[in-house]
Amino acid sequence: MCGPLGRPGTRLEGSPGAGAVSTAADLARFTAELQSPTLLDPGTVAGATSVAFPGRDGVLPGYGRQKPNDWGLGFEIRDGKAPHWTGQHSSSRTFGHFGQSGTFLWVDPDAGAAAVVLTDRAFGPWAVEAWTPWTDGVLDAL
Repeated sequence: MCGPLGRPGTRLEGSPGAGAVSTAADLARFTAELQSPTLLDPGTVAGATSVAFPGRDGVLPGYGRQKPNDWGLGFEIRDGKAPHWTGQHSSSRTFGHFGQSGTFLWVDPDAGAAAVVLTDRAFGPWAVEAWTPWTDGVLDAL
């Protein structure tokens, strides 16, 4: 599925919305590509990581109703959401994705930082408690 992007360990098993399987190495390469596109068109990355429909309210799974609940054309945008799964110190331009597998990736363009975390535990209350302080620790260490 992602061979042209140099991601041989990434494949689709099921629906596109919930069936991707990947490796830490492939996700790290993908995240680096999001930070500095060389294979993807920079305009495509900008569209996927910028607010597409501003002001729309919605539910952020595990974190409740958000006003607004901004998304790009592919990634969730941190904006001013609170509570949020990225750090309290993450910039409003931080974007990323997390899934039911307890895995996430985020990119904070203002900090020049990104993270990929793979777990063996399904998303749940443990993640809500752990992810924000973990990200704040990463950003504070930079």
